[in-house]
Amino acid sequence: MSLACSLALAATVYKWVDENGVVHYSDQPHANAEKVHVAAPQTYKAGQYDTAPAAAPGAPAANSGPAYQGCAVGQPSDGSEFANLDALNILVRTDPQLRPGDQVFILLDGAPVNNGAPTGPLFTLTPVERGSHTLQAVVRDAGGELLCQTPGVRFEVHQASIKNPANPVRPH
Repeated sequence: MSLACSLALAATVYKWVDENGVVHYSDQPHANAEKVHVAAPQTYKAGQYDTAPAAAPGAPAANSGPAYQGCAVGQPSDGSEFANLDALNILVRTDPQLRPGDQVFILLDGAPVNNGAPTGPLFTLTPVERGSHTLQAVVRDAGGELLCQTPGVRFEVHQASIKNPANPVRPH
């Protein structure tokens, strides 16, 4: 199966424009067609992430591993839109994986969630208000030192309006 997929990706692609100006692509040659170079697809292999609970505050730091090369919000993706959302699942990825003793903190619109307590790399945010939001995560060691900070991820939540007269929840 893998061999067949790689052969399909390596196939020749032809491009031509018909008399109406419409561009066509095909794996079959056509009059006036030119060969198109198709780059190999970009792939990403997700690593394994430690979902063990973070160490208690005041625990000794376990920073014997390599420094974080980066961290990112894996879920939700930037620009996501959600309708009638009750809970939002958040996934924070670190490279390398989160070390024992290090803690993840989530910020929603610049304010800490979970009353400022660590959330871990997997967290469910509920409730989520309608509107545009920015989500960010920071990784700190047990002593509170900032180890990694994700870029902000923007997402939108759309909820049905209770003031809308066409709302099926509240018919006339």
